[in-house]
Amino acid sequence: MALARILIVDDHALAREGLKAVLAGEGFEIVGEAATGEEAVALVKKYLPDIVLMDVRLGSGMDGLQATRAIVALDLPTRVLMLTLHDMPAYVREALAAGAAGYVLKDTAIEDLRRAVTQVLAGQTAVPLDLMNAALRAPERSLRPTDTKAVLTEREHEVLMLVSQGMTNKQIARTLTISPATVKAHVERIIAKLGVSDRTQAAVVATQDRAKDA
Repeated sequence: MALARILIVDDHALAREGLKAVLAGEGFEIVGEAATGEEAVALVKKYLPDIVLMDVRLGSGMDGLQATRAIVALDLPTRVLMLTLHDMPAYVREALAAGAAGYVLKDTAIEDLRRAVTQVLAGQTAVPLDLMNAALRAPERSLRPTDTKAVLTEREHEVLMLVSQGMTNKQIARTLTISPATVKAHVERIIAKLGVSDRTQAAVVATQDRAKDA
């Protein structure tokens, strides 16, 4: 029996190595790995994997949700399983709407991850019941004007304003004299607090907030 071909997409090299160690020799063949959404789409076209393990949040450029939409649009047999730290209901809904076949958290047990991969390969949808229930119960969040100062710390609001100006994490780090890793952590908390999917949507909220106060 041919091994199931897997492409791993994560912007952390250690995470990719860990996944390769977990899945190797379990009936799976790791055909490639990518650190960005753009690279993931290119490697799907090149290797035609059976399944893509996709993180939601990637470093820069195309994020995991955007990459999933692009891969699904290729109309290939390849299926996408989101594997992420983020348990936000909005992410689960957006991932499934983008065409992902499953959504699993990185802190799941190894056997549960292997089972989810096997389910997706079999044409099933793999989403833990608690995540699916939370996604169904949580109200939809629209990009309406929000009082960002009421929900964000002063530093998070500073970071958001710079994000809305189109600055990268490195540029923000230089401006605020903090590390890029700290900026990334702030951005992720901002996204979670505002209930949006990515930094672009967070910037839209910030722009709407400024327009409301003008």
